[in-house]
Amino acid sequence: MRPPAAAAIHPTAVVDQSASVSETASIGPYAVVGPDVEVGDRVQIGPHAIVERDTRIAEDCQISGSVVIGADPQDLKYVGERTWLEIGPRTVIREFATLNRGTAAAGTTMVGADCMIMAYVHVAHDCRIGDHVVLSNAVNMAGHVEIDDWAIVGGLTAIHQFVRVGAHSMIGGASRVNQDVAPFGLVAGNPAAAYGINRVGLARRDFDDVVVRELKGAYRALFQADCPLQEAAGRIDLDAACDEVQQLVGFVVSSERGITPTRAGGGAAGDVPDLS
Repeated sequence: MRPPAAAAIHPTAVVDQSASVSETASIGPYAVVGPDVEVGDRVQIGPHAIVERDTRIAEDCQISGSVVIGADPQDLKYVGERTWLEIGPRTVIREFATLNRGTAAAGTTMVGADCMIMAYVHVAHDCRIGDHVVLSNAVNMAGHVEIDDWAIVGGLTAIHQFVRVGAHSMIGGASRVNQDVAPFGLVAGNPAAAYGINRVGLARRDFDDVVVRELKGAYRALFQADCPLQEAAGRIDLDAACDEVQQLVGFVVSSERGITPTRAGGGAAGDVPDLS
């Protein structure tokens, strides 16, 4: 990249000499861009934002005022090793959000493309956020959380470390999530409970009606079975299933923390209302 145009950087902003800033990017008043930061084309960094160090921001991202990203991980095992934060193109990060770099365990905290990270969200060290993910206001994630593409997390939700959140799922606001969230599903509550498939979200993304019916049947087969979830997953005929059902079953089988049940302490899906 060439040196940034003088007009693109407010005179009160501080940009480290080792930072690489696109000439089409803009940096607002009193913002700080630290060492070894890469700022892509047309990135907008708002007033008082801080990009501490070792962060790569892809093209067309919007970093709002008072955001703090690229800070040291909040992990007692971190001893100063060099790690990174990577943010994909067209992602929006709103006011007062904090995104930390990784640790030696993974090396990088990653946020995908076209994400919306709303105000006061915290993305901890070594998290993996897919594409088109929405994290609503004040979502707080512990370390090593993985959120797959198109997932939506409601505001004020806390997510335990190492939890995986499947693609196209939705987590209701003010939830406490300490187990994996199955793809295409809807969970909510404290502690979180599963409420069937995310029908509204799937409809908005133009999923075929046949696929939605197969997913609904697979959810019933998994969550209404009279046996452990892993055993129920083994009963589903994957050879006759659509790709989405295969993805769902594969996620369940590979879960290490266990899947969010239909209600606290287990129980059949019929024990809770279907809010999907």
